[in-house]
Amino acid sequence: MYRIVRKEILTPIITLMEVEAPRLASAAQPGPFLIVRADEEGERIPLTVCDYNREKGTVTIVTQAVGASSKEICALEEGESFTDVVGPLGQPSEFIHLPDEELKKMSFVFIAGGLGTAPVYPQAKYFHSKGAKVDVIIGAKTADMLILEEEMAKVCDNLYICTDDGSKGYKGLVTSKLEELVAEGKGYTQAVAIGPMIMMKFVTLSAKKSNLPLVVSLNTLMVDGTGMCGACRVTVAGKVRFACVEGPEFNAYDVDFDEAMRRQAMYRGKEMEDDHKCKIGRGR
Repeated sequence: MYRIVRKEILTPIITLMEVEAPRLASAAQPGPFLIVRADEEGERIPLTVCDYNREKGTVTIVTQAVGASSKEICALEEGESFTDVVGPLGQPSEFIHLPDEELKKMSFVFIAGGLGTAPVYPQAKYFHSKGAKVDVIIGAKTADMLILEEEMAKVCDNLYICTDDGSKGYKGLVTSKLEELVAEGKGYTQAVAIGPMIMMKFVTLSAKKSNLPLVVSLNTLMVDGTGMCGACRVTVAGKVRFACVEGPEFNAYDVDFDEAMRRQAMYRGKEMEDDHKCKIGRGR
């Protein structure tokens, strides 16, 4: 069993949990994800790794309560356990394979949108610890929807907060902030964007103006986590790729974002039904 050793409510619908999983923690790296099941009849839910502690043998996940299964996960309390936690799955960030001396010469800018702040955190933490220059831009609709702000500030050189309504930090979109920083001559050598698909599409368009290398994470497409269901299919550089097993990170300029967004919209009708409850894997 995988016991929850710490639970923190980040917003009314977003919950952070630190979970005992020694073997998983020993293999965790920035980039991959996990699959969790709340109980024996629970749906398999893919969640990106927000943090890991090899000494304590724990991994940290962040879940947004949207559907029946994610609400069940968020309802679990400290001391209770998940039936299953499997991982790490997917591929780690390609940059962790670079020598430390090469990383020290790099200047990263991470662009995090909403819940995408969670998977950005372990990457920023890792590269900052290796001596790379790390700036982070976090975007949210309002200040109340920002997460991991204090934690992120400790693992980067500069943290820029953007809110649509101006309730905190820069009033405007992360794309505008990115273009502003590039224009100031920040000298970024690599950008990484993680967040809603539409956000990553427009970050790609902004980064292209200055030929800034950009990687995006397509973790929002994942369903079964193994590539078997096909929900994570995406066209990258003209070829069909599976985000679950070949990603979740890809070169942003190779991704067909319009196709990916159409795929995401396939189940929107069901998601909008008030009485709809997914029964996949629930044995009912």
